[in-house]
This record gives sequence, structure tokens and C-alpha cells, in this order.
Amino acid sequence: MLSRRARLSVPALALAGITVLTGAAAQGPGSGVGGQVRAAEQPQLRAIEAPAAWRLSRGRGVTVAVLDTGVDTTAADLTGSVTTGPDYTLGADPPGYRPPHLHGTFIASLIAGHGSGPGDDGGVIGVAPAARVLSVRVILDDQEPGLGVYNSNARYANAIDDGIRYATQHGAQVINMSLGTDEATRPMQSALDYAVSHGVLVVASAGNSGHAGPGLTPFSYPAGFTGVISVAAVNGAGQRAPFSDQNSSVELSAPGVSVIGAGPGGTYLQASGTSPASAFVAGVAALIRSAYPRLTVAQVAQALIGSARRRPAGEYSPATGFGEVDAVAALHAAGRLAAARPATGLAARGHFAPASGPVQVTHRDSGRIVVLAGVAAAGTAGVIVALVVLTLLTMRTVRDRRRLAPAGPPPAAASFGAAAPATMRNVGLIELLEPADGAESGPGDLTDSGLGDSGLAGTDTEPGTETGP
Repeated sequence: MLSRRARLSVPALALAGITVLTGAAAQGPGSGVGGQVRAAEQPQLRAIEAPAAWRLSRGRGVTVAVLDTGVDTTAADLTGSVTTGPDYTLGADPPGYRPPHLHGTFIASLIAGHGSGPGDDGGVIGVAPAARVLSVRVILDDQEPGLGVYNSNARYANAIDDGIRYATQHGAQVINMSLGTDEATRPMQSALDYAVSHGVLVVASAGNSGHAGPGLTPFSYPAGFTGVISVAAVNGAGQRAPFSDQNSSVELSAPGVSVIGAGPGGTYLQASGTSPASAFVAGVAALIRSAYPRLTVAQVAQALIGSARRRPAGEYSPATGFGEVDAVAALHAAGRLAAARPATGLAARGHFAPASGPVQVTHRDSGRIVVLAGVAAAGTAGVIVALVVLTLLTMRTVRDRRRLAPAGPPPAAASFGAAAPATMRNVGLIELLEPADGAESGPGDLTDSGLGDSGLAGTDTEPGTETGP
């Protein structure tokens, strides 16, 4: 996961660690690097039942937007599957510099890699190998020279928010964001609301600020926003990776330790973090949206979460959410939701019994009705007279009591601290004590939730290491 803290600082590989494996996909299967990579990635695919899910769906017809550092469209495992959108970081790097697209290529390959070499039998195959990727560059890799400019220039404050809107407007059915910030902003929340309201499922990494032990970590955004599926990282045994954030935003978990993926320039990477975990869930979402395109965002999320395997005790844990994503189970759950017919209500026959014959007319005795109405009117008049007499007696009693009351100063008005005198207002049977008009607000007043209108404030690198080849 890429993170963002002190202004716009986004560590391009918010992965807990990364290793460049080397080799070109063109070497193909067998003894070449491509074949070795395909064999090495099988455990991570089997962990979420991806190979078995391909009998039901391969993601065809679905576009997954990857909001990241950009994707190398020449990577052999992604050729022909990537459409490149705008670069919202343009101008941060010096003129003529070519970004490496390291993190973005890695994430895209986990979602929609189709393999390479003869028969595509080598290289990386993603969870949804028939899906397409819409690459939108919204952040920089760590090693880019423009990182300082990007972090400090307000011009890039809404890069991620703009990327969300662009992806929504250009056909994305799923958005993956393996990135995050510790500060929630109104523009980001607004962009996410726009995406979800237009039928786009949004998946994001929970964050890499975790530590060993039970302590909770702060929310990361966009994962912390309602409507976003927040994904934690687990190891091969389904246990939370120590670096993975744990808090109540986490909904699902997926493999995130020593994950194999494609890199730019024919390289392959092995990395750990919540970044690949989020990509795996986005890939499963693409499988569902391909097989059952009429399901709503809420139904796709329900299928993903409700079918999770390795569910924790008590059904939920801030460490792994509702469990680890399971591609096959999620597709079956989605199928049940798609097959369920919505309630259509009762037909008219269910509300009204069929007529059994002509309508019977009952004749009333008009003379008797007039007599009874007169009796009722007389009774009502008697009640009114009694109420008037009772009111007069009560008023007289109150005046007599006032005459007998001793003279003296009025009682002092109640007050709360230094506030102005309280005004008593009767609301039904409830008496409310409120500060008088013009009184100063106290320190406990409700305030804005902290979602400022400013851009993302700050982006420090989250704990993690990066190793070279």
C-alpha cells in the first residue's frame, strides 16, 4: 500500500518489503524465469481459490481502474490489457524523466495479468486474467526525483480524488487503490460517494502501520471511508501479517506476504504489504462483476464479505475483518443473490376478495338517526358548560392565592458556570434547558468532524523496507 502523510508524501512502495527477481517474461515457461514465476505464484492464487474460480469467470468485459504510480504497458504479462488514463502527477518530476511505474505495474499484474510466453504459460497470471486495466497515475514511486515537489505542492492535493472521478466517468466497474493517507478529506469522500453512487465498487488497502500484538492502529484513507472495502494482509496460514493495520475499518483479508508479481521492463517482484492484498480482492470483485453484471455494488460487497473463509471467532476481527476472500465461494454467493427474485407485492386479488354477487344496500331509519344526533348534541353542550365552570373556579382560586402570598424579591435565575441565564422552554411534557440567545458556546459544542476542505495533508513513508535486486 502506498501511503501519504506529511503533505502529499506517498511512498511508492507501501509494501513491507520488495525484491526484484530479474529476468524477462520472453524467456517463457519451463526452465526460464517465466515458468519459475508461474510455479512460484501458484500458492498465492490457490489461497484464494482463483484457479478453481476460472471455471466460472475470468473477468471478461470488466474494467478495473488501478489508481497508482502508473503501469508499464509493455510488460509482457499485461500487453493488450491496459488503457492509460491521465497523469495527475504531471510536472512533479523533471522534464524528460521517465517514471518507472514500479508499484502500479506490480498491482495491475496481480489483478489482470494474463501470463506470457508460448500459450501464456509463463509469467504472472492475475486473479481476473481476462479483465482490462485502466491505469490512472495519481502518486509517485519512492525513488522518483519529483517526490518532494509532489509532496509539497498544493497542485497535487486532489490527484487521487480526480483519479477516482475520472475512472468512474470512463467505464471502471471496480477501482483499486493500494495507497492511503492518515487524513480524511472532504474532496476524497465526495469523490468516493460519486463513484459508489454510479455503481463502482471501490477496494483499498488497510495500511502497513501495524505491529505485532493486539494494539489497534489509526484508520487509513480511503480504506477508512464507508462504502470502501478495506483489505488487510495475511500470511499463508491466514494470520494477520505483523505490518498490516488492524482497526474496525478492515472488512476482508487476502494474501500479503511474499507475493509474486510482474514489474516494469520484464522484471518480476516479490513483495509484502496490504497493497497486493487489496489487488487480490479487486480481482475477485472483477470475476463477480463479469459473471453477474446486474448485481449492485452492495450485492457484490455482500457476496465478497459473506462468503469469506477462515472467519474469526465471533465472526469479526479488526485484524482480518470477516475473514479471507474466497473467489469460488464469492462467485457462488453472487449467483444466489442474482437468482433471488425481489418481492413484487401482492396482486389486486390478494388485497380484495372476489365479488360473490350483487352489492347489498342496507336502508337506514332516517327518523331514528335525527333523534340520536339530537341526544348527542345535548350531551356535548353539557360537557362544554361543565368545563367553563371548572375553568372559572380555578382562575378564582389562583387569584386568591396570589393575594395571600408574601411580598419579596423574585427567585434568582439558575445558571451553569459562566453561561447566561437559562431559558426554560416547555416542549410537550419535556422541559429543555438551553442557553439564552446570544450566550457563548461552551467547550463541549459539536464541531465539524475534521474533514477539512484542504487537500491531503502530508504523506510520510509508512514503516517498511525496500531491497534492491
